[in-house]
Amino acid sequence: MKIKSGFAKRKIAGSNIVVPVGSATKDFNGMITLNDSGSFFWDSMVNDTTEEEVIKKVLEEYDIDEETARRDIEKFIKMLEDNNLLEK
Repeated sequence: MKIKSGFAKRKIAGSNIVVPVGSATKDFNGMITLNDSGSFFWDSMVNDTTEEEVIKKVLEEYDIDEETARRDIEKFIKMLEDNNLLEK
């Protein structure tokens, strides 16, 4: 799985913002604001990866237990799926 192409993430005034670009603007009207961990998750999923690989990256980056990392990633993936932002 990976984030669909056609979206750009930028840091604007201290906030991580994701907006559609090009033809993606036809299917997604709006923007997504990510906190720092959400931004890390997004960056981890720009290239094709698995949920397990993302969890491993999160565990290496943050001082949290695996259960918390797994729950947070599953919630993030659900948000991406709900907004049709994932290629599988």
